[in-house]
Amino acid sequence: MNPIEQLCADETGKAVVLQGNIAFAVGCVRSGIHAADGYPGTPSTEVIDKGLSLVQDKIGVGWSVNEAVAAATGLGRTLAGDDCVVTMKIPGLYQAADIFTSGAFYQQKRGALVYYVASDFTPSSTQHLVDPRYMIRSCFLPIFEPRNHQEMHEAAEIAADISRAHNTPVVVLACGTLCHSEGLVRLSPHKTRERVELDGPIKSFMTLPGAARVNYERTVTERMPALERMVEESPLNHWHKGSGKLGVITYGATELFVREVRDALGVDMDILSLAFTNPLPVKLIREFCAAIKGDVHVIEDGYRFVQEELERLGLTVVGKQPTDVTTEWSPALIAAKLGLDASKPVAVPAGINRPPMICAGCPYRLFGEIVGKMRTSGKLDVSFGDIGCNTLLYFMNAIDTGLAMGASEAKRAGYVLSRPEQAAKCISVLGDGTECHSGLDSTRNTLFRHVPGIKVILDNHWTAMTGGQPGPTSPVNLAGQPNVFDLEKTLEAHGAKVVTVSGYDRKAIRAALKQAQEDAGNGVFTTLVVRGTCIRKVPKAKYGQQLRVNADLCKRCGMCQICPGIQADAEGLPSFTNLCSGCVGETPACLQMCPTKAIEIVPENEKAAAARVQLPAAPEEIPAPDMASVDLPKRLAVAIRGVGGQGNLFFGRVLTQLAFLAGYGETNVVKGETHGMAQMGGPVISTFSCGEVSSPVLLPGTADCLVSMEMSEVYRPGFVEMLRPGGMVLLATTRVLPPNMDMAAYPTRGDIEKNLSGYRVLFLDVLKEALALGDAAGRCANVVMVGALSTLKPFSDIPAELWLAALKKVSPKPAIWASNYAAFNAGRNLI
Repeated sequence: MNPIEQLCADETGKAVVLQGNIAFAVGCVRSGIHAADGYPGTPSTEVIDKGLSLVQDKIGVGWSVNEAVAAATGLGRTLAGDDCVVTMKIPGLYQAADIFTSGAFYQQKRGALVYYVASDFTPSSTQHLVDPRYMIRSCFLPIFEPRNHQEMHEAAEIAADISRAHNTPVVVLACGTLCHSEGLVRLSPHKTRERVELDGPIKSFMTLPGAARVNYERTVTERMPALERMVEESPLNHWHKGSGKLGVITYGATELFVREVRDALGVDMDILSLAFTNPLPVKLIREFCAAIKGDVHVIEDGYRFVQEELERLGLTVVGKQPTDVTTEWSPALIAAKLGLDASKPVAVPAGINRPPMICAGCPYRLFGEIVGKMRTSGKLDVSFGDIGCNTLLYFMNAIDTGLAMGASEAKRAGYVLSRPEQAAKCISVLGDGTECHSGLDSTRNTLFRHVPGIKVILDNHWTAMTGGQPGPTSPVNLAGQPNVFDLEKTLEAHGAKVVTVSGYDRKAIRAALKQAQEDAGNGVFTTLVVRGTCIRKVPKAKYGQQLRVNADLCKRCGMCQICPGIQADAEGLPSFTNLCSGCVGETPACLQMCPTKAIEIVPENEKAAAARVQLPAAPEEIPAPDMASVDLPKRLAVAIRGVGGQGNLFFGRVLTQLAFLAGYGETNVVKGETHGMAQMGGPVISTFSCGEVSSPVLLPGTADCLVSMEMSEVYRPGFVEMLRPGGMVLLATTRVLPPNMDMAAYPTRGDIEKNLSGYRVLFLDVLKEALALGDAAGRCANVVMVGALSTLKPFSDIPAELWLAALKKVSPKPAIWASNYAAFNAGRNLI
């Protein structure tokens, strides 16, 4: 039984710590939702990818090719009587807008339709900050905004019940902070839901103009008044009473931040926490405002949706000015907004510029290198980019623009229609996922309008940026059914000239681009497919290729420095880092770049036999400690920084399980984290707290310990400020240099020691310890750091047996458990 199956089967009321998206997914199954559909988009992806896809015997689930198709599929499910959830991020809602808006006004009885829309108002991995509430309100649809992980778990049932009761789609607008953080959840009751029988002919679901007018009038005059009564009477609205001196109206995850400020700083305030932002409980809000003697603040993410509505109603509230650019709050920002002193900035140097990067060994890398050089040499003027992993080619000077899914070719066509002489001097670039999402529309348009030029499809077979979900170009779909879609044949059937080359063949890519440019000058449109499987999805057998540098042949020219898997020393001699993937058995990119053939593939019979490390036997059972004499801290908090790929998120998962085992589930356990671009080598932070806490985002001055898995990441703005007086900084000596960074620009250990001289700092070579355990990639360095943390106050108050039990709980395979057990003990021995 996999973990999601277990969560769906566990007894009602069992306390667990879950990521928000997983809490929602498990809630779907336990409340009897029949089906789910969607398109991958951070921060919504895990609902299906890591949740519902693992219980397909309990719920009908699948990925559609885009959000509009997913929305229509979901609507079709409801016409069959099923209750259906459709998942997407905010830009996806606008992609689905035609279906969403037209389907909002049906009045007939049918299955429930719930749109799960995940926000990203930071943004971490989203191309705009448009607040969708205005569009949703114009469709007269109710918006439920979960405020904690428990409500995330219950949201599907709440929304589906409203949908059935009022014959309306319902939007669950889930804050990205909740989607990707973890928190305490008590599992909901198991329920079944009978299919709904339509109360009229299916022909009544028609949007002819006359029917549209009737449906609109009934929505405005019947449905909306009923929804207004519902939200006024809802027990989900909460008034946390103070003395009436100060009032705050809030909703969604922002409520957690407000409560963190109130509790941590001892602020006397009344909080009106709204469950619904459309329609609003106007009578309740008026009553609240009348009871407050001082200012009433509106603290909300996005733009000024609730504030503007309250001002329109004539209420006096304090919110954001029209020019205020705050779209997402934190406890520190709220404290400042309320005039409270949370902490003072700490003067440390700025962190190094660390743009997200494509993975070591990615099949896109050689294409990016070639195009970047073509642009530098003047052979190519403009490169129109798209959304996905290909967006990261921007940092290789290989693309200029990025707009929306599938838009790159339409932009190129428009550019060439206005400037025909540029047909051979510009290209469009997108991935296979975005081509199948909406890019094919642009392909058809280009062919229909006879626009010459070059379109490049980088085909890695998966929706890679969001974690490798299946799409039409994948070997199988979510249900495991074999793929029957053929990208090249589809393009050829449209009338395109199609050329396919390997992403690992530098000469072939250069030749294909050169020929395509020549053909574009003669009025031909070429679609160039550059193919290579995402390295995260190739079989493990493809790994293991080793490389070496012949120092005598190497000219120290730096041409090979195009990948995080290789770095040069102070004299310019390259060597391979633990990130090197050997280009997963393909011809390595760095080898093709070397003009002197100094980089070689190590023959199998010459490979240095990895020193086999005899790991200590990992216990099958961890004895339970006697907790009667253990005096646990009332509150624990730690913040962990590093670079995407270092295992920060796993570090946080260990801590959440530890807190739960230690008994903090009786109070609270929360963990926050960043996803999206961070997974591609960008900066990442995880926060953890348990006990008397509310927020997954820490208030400055409240962390007991700061952990930096990469040495320079300790300089990230706001990180040192999190540490409480007397707290500890654990600093790994690991250095991860962005490609082409000058080593001299990287801060030295001496510089860091000087700048953090006012703090207790321990430098630890956790990567060295991991490598000594036979972990060639250093993947268990994070567990070494966990072991080190377990020896320091106040974390050492928790018995070592519980640390091991937590680690075992998140180490699903015997080999992983053996490695992690050894790494944990190595970390304890470091201190």
